[in-house]
Amino acid sequence: MTRHSVPARLEHSSRPVAMVRDGVVIWANRAFLDRLGHADPAELVGRPLLDLVAEVDHEALRRHLEAAGRAAGTDRRHPRANLILRRANDLPLNAVLTSWRTRFDGQDCIQITLSDPRQEGLLGELARLPWRRWLAVLFLVLFTVLPSTLLLKLNIDNSPTVYFPDQEPAVAIDRKVREFFPNDQVYVLLFEGVALFSDGFLKAYDAVSRDLQKQEMVNEVLSLTLQDHIRGTADEFIVEPLIDVRRLDDSRPAERRRRVLSDRFARRALVSESGDAVALVVIPAKTGNSLERLALQEQILATVERHRLRGYLTAVAGEIPVDVAQLQSMLRDNMIFIPTTVFVELLLVWWLFRRWLAVVLAGVTIGVVVNSTMALYVLFHQPFTLVTTIIPPLLSALTVAALVHLYNALLLQSRLGFQGEPRVRRAVAEVSRPALYAAVTTAAGLASLATSEIIPIRMLGLVAAVGVMLAYGVIFHVLPELLVRWDKRPWPQVGGGARLVDGLVRLLYRTGLRHPLLVVAVIGGALIAAAPQLGKVVVETNLQEFFEPDHPIRQATRRIDEKLVGTMPLTLFVEGAGRDVLKDPRRLALLRDFQRWAERQPEVDRTLSAVDFLEEMNWAFHAEDPAYRRLPESAALVSQYLFIYDGDDLYDVVDRDFRHAQVTMNLNVHRANAIADFIERARAWLAQRQGGDLKWEIAGLGRLFADMEDLLVAGQVWSLVGALALIFLLMALLFRSVGAALLGMIPNLSPILVIFTLMGAVGIWLDMATAMIASIAVGVAVDDTIHVMDGFRRRVQRGVPPVLALVRTYHGAGRAVITTTVILCVQFLVLTSSDFVPTRSFGLLTAIGLLAALVFDLLLLPSLLILLYGPRGLTARWRAWRGGAQPPVAASSEARALDLSYWTPKRRVALVRELLEGRRSVAEAAAAYHLPEEVVARWLRLGERALEEAMDDDFQRKRRNMRRLVRRYRQLKAENQQLRALQQQRGTWERGGT
Repeated sequence: MTRHSVPARLEHSSRPVAMVRDGVVIWANRAFLDRLGHADPAELVGRPLLDLVAEVDHEALRRHLEAAGRAAGTDRRHPRANLILRRANDLPLNAVLTSWRTRFDGQDCIQITLSDPRQEGLLGELARLPWRRWLAVLFLVLFTVLPSTLLLKLNIDNSPTVYFPDQEPAVAIDRKVREFFPNDQVYVLLFEGVALFSDGFLKAYDAVSRDLQKQEMVNEVLSLTLQDHIRGTADEFIVEPLIDVRRLDDSRPAERRRRVLSDRFARRALVSESGDAVALVVIPAKTGNSLERLALQEQILATVERHRLRGYLTAVAGEIPVDVAQLQSMLRDNMIFIPTTVFVELLLVWWLFRRWLAVVLAGVTIGVVVNSTMALYVLFHQPFTLVTTIIPPLLSALTVAALVHLYNALLLQSRLGFQGEPRVRRAVAEVSRPALYAAVTTAAGLASLATSEIIPIRMLGLVAAVGVMLAYGVIFHVLPELLVRWDKRPWPQVGGGARLVDGLVRLLYRTGLRHPLLVVAVIGGALIAAAPQLGKVVVETNLQEFFEPDHPIRQATRRIDEKLVGTMPLTLFVEGAGRDVLKDPRRLALLRDFQRWAERQPEVDRTLSAVDFLEEMNWAFHAEDPAYRRLPESAALVSQYLFIYDGDDLYDVVDRDFRHAQVTMNLNVHRANAIADFIERARAWLAQRQGGDLKWEIAGLGRLFADMEDLLVAGQVWSLVGALALIFLLMALLFRSVGAALLGMIPNLSPILVIFTLMGAVGIWLDMATAMIASIAVGVAVDDTIHVMDGFRRRVQRGVPPVLALVRTYHGAGRAVITTTVILCVQFLVLTSSDFVPTRSFGLLTAIGLLAALVFDLLLLPSLLILLYGPRGLTARWRAWRGGAQPPVAASSEARALDLSYWTPKRRVALVRELLEGRRSVAEAAAAYHLPEEVVARWLRLGERALEEAMDDDFQRKRRNMRRLVRRYRQLKAENQQLRALQQQRGTWERGGT
């Protein structure tokens, strides 16, 4: 038989296949040889199959071959047997044999196929497919392209209403108010210059007003030429335009100016008190999302430009322009900082590892994770807000941090001499477990934000948590397949940058090891000294202060506040028991009294209600006698006035049934706390006078911002408590020790303390942007703690002394810990160059918190571990007090489970070789050979130590010197014995003599 007669599909199959005739192996493919550990086919061909099977399974093999001789290859089911085979190194191999009768080289024989019992079923079949690496490539391509197409449908909306849940009382009452009255979120345009009341300006101004009125997205335009003016006559009053552009020839500019300034409704609303500025107010038909608002603002400005009034336009303000300014800042920051931060991250990866493959895979992974996560906003119909802008830089930084741990493990395995698939498998086995727990704890910290009542913050936590777990899945389950295929070369030796990082790690942890009490005392004292600053943290939100003082939106808002009235709207909503209730002068007097009280408050610039219109009608009806500028005396007179009134402006503050009304207020403050203080005073005033059948409620955009503070505080407290609780539980599960979990929590509290201390000392507010920092920082900081604690505990459990365990842990994970923190900090520090204050504050505080966590992990954590587990630590003293140290767990386990007669030194060496080559992990080997995991780990440790000693030139030199000393000692001992014998023969020997 020749090799070319073997079918190509069997020769190159990844499934182990052999041909047996009369119980003798006549052919085996490469996969079969590799499975049994043979390099040459000649080692198997011609051998009886019984020689390859453990003696206990000989009878089972005979029965299996008899059944296979009766089965054809076309049968739907073939005989199967679970047998123990003997590999070339004499180690057992548990395998499933599937066999049937076939023709091979023109003769009858039996075809045998091996499979792993643990990989039976569909999942096992998929795992054995040779093209699974191309599946990884396909996954990356699909999850790069498909999410990018979804992102084209991303709803960008930062309007205030998207921040509140529908069941929030402020949202519910505002929704009810909008059923009857126009939106209080508006555009205010301020025009200044000479000849504001000239024919040319007023005609252009009126054209702008009427063009905007025709826009589909515009509900109403308030302007001097569209405003109602109530004028009295001898026996009645009439309603006419404040300025009628059709009759400009009948008046002069000075007369028009006096008329406008004397109008009760226009003064300080549409014209300044000095008459040197006029305004135009645009009320949208619906609030819309931020992109629609931006489009409407551009249409408004284009209309102004078309009518050549851009030179007069000095300010555009209002809550909607503020939202548009936030949108523009968000988009600008995203376009600048997302590419910048990714470039910086990739540059740091190349600087540390000098592998272009590592850089390319990092870039692809970042794209997959960030794009796929952001696509969730489209799938779940959630808006992209100011809060959401944090997700891309956060996830890209966390992704690179996880990649650094994997790359660092690959580098260490490369330095040990491993290549190809063994290198990748060993690296993944080394870091995947702590990386999984780090990902889970980070996701838990982020998911704790779901306790917030503010919807964008809640969605940020949930979506970012999904993104973190996706990053773990891609990095540790998809990328390894690509690394096995393309990572063939050794990883370069440590460069200058990496040596600098290693030196810094050694400096910090050695300081903690040598002076643990001093480190704990200094850090503890510093935290206690800074504790008073925590009480200075202020919960406050002011959208104006999201921008720099010289930002156009802040300058425009200040200008309009100075010339006209404040731009923060607030509403007192009044509801009566039935139709025409609010025509009663006694009930209307309550509105009037509230207005008079409100206008005396420093926060209120102007109020407006139906009372103002009725007083104006009464004044005009009585020939403009100032004595009659008061409420009508009877409901009948009110009805008479309303019958005469033919304007529309009245019904912006009262419905036509006179059952619902509002008192609109223009506040000159923008801070949520100042608005909340006024609302509390207003409620107290109303509570003293409330009665009858009228219901009162404060509503409007001002209340939404005021209520936001309570939501922020409650959300901050519960999300932080939830994050700490979840992280503690997960660490307790990981370490299987409540004490270890409590110890691990100490470094993770540092970012919270440092962040809030800094906020209190510098005066940074706890607002919409900074409310998430604590939960995010603690969720991110826990990653490094887990890697250090897990490495330390694993080494101590293997019998390594605590000090040496710490040194080895920081030697292996220290560079990754400090590198990931540096990457994260650089990522967030880049954000501090933003002109948008929330972005800058978030970047600065998060970076400082992570640096604090790094110092705690590299300086405080080793000090605490030594104080607890060191030779003179609390644990050692406790055991000494209890009567000595406990025996190692491994000894008892080994005595119970280890069969010394079977596991000869040769077999142990073969098993250690499998582990070193990366064919199995410690856990897999323990499960496959039914050994205690601690025994396998100890054998591996002994094997690694033997290799290190064998490869250490200095150790070899010391061993040679020791051997010389031993030989010299033996020579001296022999000479001394000879001399003693001679002295005894001469009779001169005496004990102790010379």
